Amino acid sequence: MILITGATGNVGRIVVERLAAEGREVRALSRRPEQVQWPFGTRAVAGDLVDAASLGPALDGVESVFLFAAPGLGADFVGAAQAAGVRRVVLLSSGAVDDEAQVQDGPIAARHHEIEQLLRASGMRWTFLRPDTFATNLLPWSYQTKNGDEIHGAYAKAAAPVIHEADIADAAVAALTGEGHDAKAYRLTGPELLTHADQARILGEVLGRPIRYVEIPAEQARAQMSGHVPAPILDDILKLWEQSLERPHPVSADVEAVTGHKARDFRSWAREHAEVF
Repeated sequence: MILITGATGNVGRIVVERLAAEGREVRALSRRPEQVQWPFGTRAVAGDLVDAASLGPALDGVESVFLFAAPGLGADFVGAAQAAGVRRVVLLSSGAVDDEAQVQDGPIAARHHEIEQLLRASGMRWTFLRPDTFATNLLPWSYQTKNGDEIHGAYAKAAAPVIHEADIADAAVAALTGEGHDAKAYRLTGPELLTHADQARILGEVLGRPIRYVEIPAEQARAQMSGHVPAPILDDILKLWEQSLERPHPVSADVEAVTGHKARDFRSWAREHAEVF
């Protein structure tokens, strides 16, 4: 039995679909499973990763877990997984984690690194998936594209190898069901480095109209984003964007190494999500 946490999220939802299509025994964890239409054969269970009392029933009979690094997740999950006899955990970590740093730079890296360290010491088999910037992070742009041809945001030249959520899900399925992935930390990226301006341009080409990224001061962008991003995370995001002007994260070949197929490009993602914009 494979337990999928974050089963209604952008990545977890696809992992559930992929595994169910393969005929795997899948259990999906959700706080409100009755409100979700699950793929045929999926067993849904109510629970919350940060509610220790709910973890035992969710993990009963589970051999492998796809773990979403929810805020507040930590020793309670590891202890419950060990007690349930879980053998393997595939963690959706973050590309911000730096193995060389004594202290992680920012709350995003620190949270994921803490969970990684707990899993390393747990005695369970583990694999860490460290994706770079999710293409789905651009979905909030839809408010602006539906009301005009300009996207206003900070750091037009901030660059990242944005990744399609389906590639992360494919890597998770491969690590959950295959061999050779134990004690590996995979850095997952898209196939090209793109600035915010590049992403806006490509999105416009897909939509059939010119879309321009208009740079605004970071503090103005902070106010614009503060309604849907917690303050410490927002600070971290803006810092990472600024750092990428000089030191963008490199493109990695790990998607192909894990899944056997090349990473999907941003244009493909934009086509698949065009109706949102």
